[in-house]
Amino acid sequence: MTDWVVHKFGGTSLKDAERIERAARCVLDWPDRRAVVVSAVGGVTNRLLGALEVAASGADTHEIVSGLIRDHRRIAEELGVDAPERLGTDERDLTDLLHAVRLVGSADAVIADLVAGYGERWSAALFAAVMTREGHPAKAIDAGEVIVAKDGDMGPIIAWEESRERLERTVGDWSDAIVVTGYVARHPDGRPRTLGRNGSDFSAAIVGKLLDAQAVRIWTDVPGIMSADPRLVPEARVLQTLSYDEALELAYFGAAVLHPQTLAPLIEARIPLWIGDASDPNEDGTRIGPESERRFAIKGITAIENMALITLEGAGLMGVPGTARRLFGCLERAGISVVMISQASSEHSICCAVQKVAMVEAVERIGSEFATELNAGLVQAVRQDDDASVLAVVGAAMAGQPGLAAKFFSSLGRCGINVKAIAQGASERNISAVVANADAARAVRAVHAGFYLSPQTVSIGLIGVGNVGQALLNQLRTQIPVLADTLDLRIRAVANSRTMELGEDVAFDDEAKRVPLDLEALAEHVSEEHLPHTVMIDCTADDSVAALHPAWLQRGMHVVTPNKKGVADSLERYQAIRQAMRDAAVRYGGEATVGAGLPIIHTLRDLLDTGDRVIEIEGMLSGTLAYLFATYDGSGSFAELVREAWKSGYTEPDPRDDLSGLDVARKLVILAREMGLEIEVADVAVESLLIDGSGEGDAEAFLEHYRQVDASMAERFEKARAEGGVLRFVARLDAHGTASVGLKTVPGDHPFAMAQSTDNVVRFRTRRYDANPLVVQGPGAGPEVTAAGVFGDLLRVCSALGGHR
Repeated sequence: MTDWVVHKFGGTSLKDAERIERAARCVLDWPDRRAVVVSAVGGVTNRLLGALEVAASGADTHEIVSGLIRDHRRIAEELGVDAPERLGTDERDLTDLLHAVRLVGSADAVIADLVAGYGERWSAALFAAVMTREGHPAKAIDAGEVIVAKDGDMGPIIAWEESRERLERTVGDWSDAIVVTGYVARHPDGRPRTLGRNGSDFSAAIVGKLLDAQAVRIWTDVPGIMSADPRLVPEARVLQTLSYDEALELAYFGAAVLHPQTLAPLIEARIPLWIGDASDPNEDGTRIGPESERRFAIKGITAIENMALITLEGAGLMGVPGTARRLFGCLERAGISVVMISQASSEHSICCAVQKVAMVEAVERIGSEFATELNAGLVQAVRQDDDASVLAVVGAAMAGQPGLAAKFFSSLGRCGINVKAIAQGASERNISAVVANADAARAVRAVHAGFYLSPQTVSIGLIGVGNVGQALLNQLRTQIPVLADTLDLRIRAVANSRTMELGEDVAFDDEAKRVPLDLEALAEHVSEEHLPHTVMIDCTADDSVAALHPAWLQRGMHVVTPNKKGVADSLERYQAIRQAMRDAAVRYGGEATVGAGLPIIHTLRDLLDTGDRVIEIEGMLSGTLAYLFATYDGSGSFAELVREAWKSGYTEPDPRDDLSGLDVARKLVILAREMGLEIEVADVAVESLLIDGSGEGDAEAFLEHYRQVDASMAERFEKARAEGGVLRFVARLDAHGTASVGLKTVPGDHPFAMAQSTDNVVRFRTRRYDANPLVVQGPGAGPEVTAAGVFGDLLRVCSALGGHR
């Protein structure tokens, strides 16, 4: 290796005087000898080729040429350097060339290559002048006088020895920087030629090999090669290292930062290639070399869209030698490139992916090649599918690692993406799949999430920031950092009844960031495909929100909620929720719908799943009513006690939901449905604690009116005390579906009588727990407790996804 380092700048990095200055700063302080390869100033090559077309049409090109020369003189003035001396001569020569094309009415390939190369020569002169101005004398070198390339079937073939001798003579004993034109070269007979569009990268690799350079650095407007297109995948990250093989695969499958041809000279010479951002030269970017680090088995996910899938199938193909040769031979003769090949092991069918624009000709060629077999019925069909994109995952470390293909396809399956064809090379560096064009972007996001994000990355949407919702939000903010080692929880949307805030880390503490509520837009934001899992948390008591639960589940979103109106409303809605859970393989966390933070539903499920049989469930299922009757001593106002509970957040937002008994009835229906009983709230015998006129006005007006209950409630209290018991609001459900809720007198030594404050108490009398029922008891009301129950459900969902707590 010599002490040369090759730096390459494309047209975007040299678009104007400011960017040329920035590009020069990237290399001015470089400690090694610098060889800079430059493209034309951004847009100039297109303008030159456009002038050629204009001339061929017979129109005058004087203004186009003078405009190009004028722009380069202006850039030189802005840079504070002399305009390149050759501009005057080049203007005359270019004008004469285009005039000749105008007279003839066409231009051959040699003239086109000559015209197209002017931009690089002007750019090299400007760049060299800037470096010289800064005290680093730079020599501009025309690669058209150095690099010799003849035509080959697979692209230009470099005459390495002749080119090396020419470069050594041109550089001579020059000790500082050289600036070499990209894109241009020469035929062995001296005629000008170009290396193809985007050929400047190839030029940099050629110069790197000719100089036996330490490294080649391609400066672009991106930070390096990304794990996926960041326009599709916000989570895409810069790949720090790639092997040559990995980079070739990614470039082949559409990673636009690098052309596959660029790597060939570097691989042979084992010269590392760096790709980085010219606007941030201190960042490392991506290093491509013989080896790469193996922290990620998959290095990149990319897709080629607008492809066509062509399938040749028939029983006559089985075991017949030469079939593949004939198929691909006829495509090769037509100049049609095959991107992917897939063949059934039975040899009954062979399919391949080609560019969509080549599909019709490809089908005709194959049909002609196999016409005899088609007429004889040995080949049944040549099928075509013009709705195809080739999705590829690339990584050298894939080799020998079990389960990678499973993760790839499960990521697609989880998003409902159908796979039309599959291919994997024996090197195991690439797995490719054909999907529909409409699914391509989603497929890239889904697979990237499967391989690059934690399997426990969860996108969270929270609807309802009342007492419970706000308490949950506070708990999440506190615990997310604590859980970060095992769970990646992201609060990406929060909404109240009127507004919502969408983002990546939503705090919901700035009204300026909020927009009017749109539940569909919220769901779309939370369920973006680049994140592997979505949980919608409904902390409302709103029926219209609960009505959305089945649809959320159906689209693959897990639902966690204390809102009973989802599973306790109509039997039809409950069944829709259960069906959606089965269809989409998602979970519905509703533990907090019955006992706030208590494991009541969880306990019932465990009993049933382990083969026990419920005889009767009896319980105090309302923390609000438990608190009221544990506190009420007959001496004060019962209505005032209700008001205090409401203000403390122990009741539903409207306390009438508690006092009506319907809240308890809904909880009983939820338990009944868990037991497989198909009952509705209307099937529950409910004793309401409301009085006439309770339905009028808001909660405040109701509580004022409710004072009329005080006398009758005091009377019932005294009667219970006289019988040696206490008042408790009790729910009962038997195995046949007989259900009731109401105010009962229970003995003083009954478990319900000894419950504390807001305790829920549930007694499960089952075949196993008959003589001595299983009791679950604990606080069943209050924002903090209910929020903790919701949080627990969220963690259970995460645990089912593979998280650990």
